[in-house]
Amino acid sequence: MIVNSYGRGTPVTLVAHGLGATPGEARIPASGLPGTRKVITLPSHGEAPDAPPGYWNYPRIARDLASVDADHAVGVSLGAGALTRLVADQPNKFRKMALLLPAVLDQPREKWTLDQLMDLAQGPPDYLEARKTALLRLARAAEELPGQVVVDETSELAAVTAPVLIIAATGDPLHPEDVAKATAQAFPNSELLVLDSPAPLISHRAVIRKRLVDFFAG
Repeated sequence: MIVNSYGRGTPVTLVAHGLGATPGEARIPASGLPGTRKVITLPSHGEAPDAPPGYWNYPRIARDLASVDADHAVGVSLGAGALTRLVADQPNKFRKMALLLPAVLDQPREKWTLDQLMDLAQGPPDYLEARKTALLRLARAAEELPGQVVVDETSELAAVTAPVLIIAATGDPLHPEDVAKATAQAFPNSELLVLDSPAPLISHRAVIRKRLVDFFAG
């Protein structure tokens, strides 16, 4: 795992990307946040080395994220799942946390092939090309992650008292709205924002940025 820092001072915010995210895509949730943003690059992404055998499970990724000292955290998709696993084990790890497009909680997700993941990607041609290139390194992850859950029981999150913002999409088959709602219900101090788009990180980028800035500043 690689950690790149942007900005300076406090608070320190850990930003964990989704599966197959390009380096530019990984930085999107950090845009506009005050203080220091520590944007991680998981193995088999960007300039990071390929993942070792057995890497692609939520507890293993959560252990990597736990090594980063931060006040706040933002996770997208896979990153959101790993952060959820982390706070299930360490409820007081962060003062605030935002989970964007959670894909799985206590029920296993449907299996998707790499070709299906590529076909579901949305965006301009240059982004789609970069996304496909990124996904080609992730055949093992696509095989191993489906069938897994982040927590066995949602009660594992009952001790997390920090505010948690969950941002959901409508019509996104990879990130079902029901999973986001279940995630919001599992955290005692949560807020759910549902955006009417299958790809809100593209269509609602300004809205998400403002909401994240306001949430972490509050």
